[in-house]
Amino acid sequence: TEAALKVLAEKLGASGLGKASGDTPVNDFWAAKHKKFATLEFNRERKSMSVLVGQEGEDKATLLVKGATEMVLQRCSKVRLADGSTIALTPEARKDLIKFVEANYASGKLALRCLAHAVLDKKISVTDPRLQDPNKFLEVESDLTFVGLTGILDPPREEVKGAIEDCRKAGIRVMVITGDNPKTAETICRMIGIFGPDEDTTGKSYTGKEFSVMTLAEKRVAVRSARLFARTEPIHKKDIVELLQEPVSEGGPGETAAMTGDGVNDAPALKAADIGVAMGSGTSVAQGAAKMVLADDNFTTIVSAVEEGRAIYANTKAFIRYLISSNIGEVVCVFLAVILGLPEVLSPVALLWVNLVTDGLPATALSFNPAEPGIMDRPPRRRDEQLVDSWMLCRYLLTGTYVGVATVWSYVWWYCRNPAGPVMTLKQLRLNLEAPVNIKFANDFGREVFNDKRPGTMALSVLVTIEMFNALNAVTESKSLLQMAPWANPYLILAVAGSFAQHFLVLSWPAAEVIFHVKKLTVPEWKYIIALSFPIVILEEMMKLATRIRDARAQ
Repeated sequence: TEAALKVLAEKLGASGLGKASGDTPVNDFWAAKHKKFATLEFNRERKSMSVLVGQEGEDKATLLVKGATEMVLQRCSKVRLADGSTIALTPEARKDLIKFVEANYASGKLALRCLAHAVLDKKISVTDPRLQDPNKFLEVESDLTFVGLTGILDPPREEVKGAIEDCRKAGIRVMVITGDNPKTAETICRMIGIFGPDEDTTGKSYTGKEFSVMTLAEKRVAVRSARLFARTEPIHKKDIVELLQEPVSEGGPGETAAMTGDGVNDAPALKAADIGVAMGSGTSVAQGAAKMVLADDNFTTIVSAVEEGRAIYANTKAFIRYLISSNIGEVVCVFLAVILGLPEVLSPVALLWVNLVTDGLPATALSFNPAEPGIMDRPPRRRDEQLVDSWMLCRYLLTGTYVGVATVWSYVWWYCRNPAGPVMTLKQLRLNLEAPVNIKFANDFGREVFNDKRPGTMALSVLVTIEMFNALNAVTESKSLLQMAPWANPYLILAVAGSFAQHFLVLSWPAAEVIFHVKKLTVPEWKYIIALSFPIVILEEMMKLATRIRDARAQ
C-alpha cells in the first residue's frame, strides 16, 4: 500500500519541484519540505493510520489520516470540495459516499482497494501526550475533514483461479478471511472462482461484526458453508480455525484446517491450525508460529504441495504393497512346499538373494512414481485412515498367494509335466527319498534327477519374474496399466532391467551355480516361466477394477 501511494505521488508530481533528481524526486521533495513529528500506527480496530507533519521548529502540526473508507468517513464531520471550500458532512452524505465507493470502485470489474484520506484542520501540539498512547489514537483521529479517495488495483495472479478449481476437485474448501471491504472481497472471490459470477453469497459471506454477534451454534453452521469472511479481526481467524477443528462428537465439522498468514497478528491462528502456512515475505513471528513457510508467497505452491503429498503417500503405499505381497509369496512358497512334502524348492541363499538384491531395486524405484492421473480429483483421506485397510490386506494376500503357488507349481511342473523332464507323479516327487536306486523316469532320467538344479532354478526364475511384473503393477494403486503405463516411471523400468540382469548373471556365472544351486534354463522353460508369471498382471488389473468400483461407491 505504501509503495503504491509513493508511485502515485511520483505520477502526480509537485509544483515548485524544479529539476528532478534521484529515483523518487517528488517523495524526496515533500519529505524535505515537511517534517514528520509522529506516526499513529495502523491497527485493526481503527483501520487507519496517521502522520503528524509540519514545519521544522513549529510546536503545532497537521494530522494526515488514511484508512478504510467506511471507518475514516465515520470520523469525518466535514468534506473538502474541489474549489477548496469546506462543508459539513451529513449522515446522509456519508452513507451516499460509502454506497458510491462500494458500487463504483469496490465491486464490479475494478475491485479496487479503496483508501479514504482525511485531514485534521485544527493543528495539534507535537508534544500532545495522546500521540504516545495507542488507546488515545481514535480520540486524536476525530472531527476530520474528508479530502478524497485512492483506489489501488491489486488483481489476483492469473494462476490462482485454476488452483482454486483444483482445490474444489480435490475436495478442499478454500475460505478467504480478509480485513478488506466486503464488496471488494466478494468481487475478488468471484474473480478467482470462490464464488460464481452471479452466485448468491447469502450464507456464504460474512463480515467480522456479523460473526462476532453469532451464537456458538450459529458460528458452527456458518463455518460449514462460509467461503468468505471480510472486515475481520485477528481473533476471528483463530476462532474460525478452532471451530473448523471441533470434533464431530462435539457438534463441529471435524475438519483439518490449513491457515495462511504473514503478520504478527496472524500468529495465533497459524499456531492453532493443523497446518500453519506463513509467507516468506512475512514477519519472523508468523514464520515461527507456522509449520510451513511459503518461500514464493504463491497460493498455487500450496496446491502443488498437496498434490506432491498425495503422490508421496501413494508411493509409500506402492512400496509397502510391493514388498509385503512379494514377501507373502515367499512365505506361501516355503509353507506350501512343506505341506506338500516336496524337496527344498528354494534354497536359503536364493531367498536371501531375492530379498536383498532382486527386490531392492524395484522397491526403491517405486518411490519415484509420478502422481497418478486424477490424484487431485479425489476427496481427502480421513486423518484416521489406516495405511493398510482390510481391502488392501486382501489384495496383499491374493497377490502373495498367487506368487507362492506359481513358484511351487513351476517346481512341480518341471518334474511332473515338463515334456523334456522326468514326467513323474506327484506321489513319486513327494517320496523322492524312498525312490529305488534303479528307478527310471521319462527321457532316461534316473534317481539322480532329484539332485537336478533346474527345478529350483525354475522356481527362482518364476519368483523373480512374477515380482518384476508385480513391481510394474505397483506403478499405480487403482489405475489400469492402460491408463498409466509402467514407463511413466523410467527409474522403475531401469530397476526391473537391472534386477533381471542380476538374475541372468547368477544363471550364467559358473561360480553362482555352486553358491545358488542354479543352472541355465532352456528357451521352452523360459516361455513357460513367462506364461506362468504374466497372469499376476491380469489378477492385479481385476483387483484395481474392484478398487475403482469400491472408491466410486464410497464417494
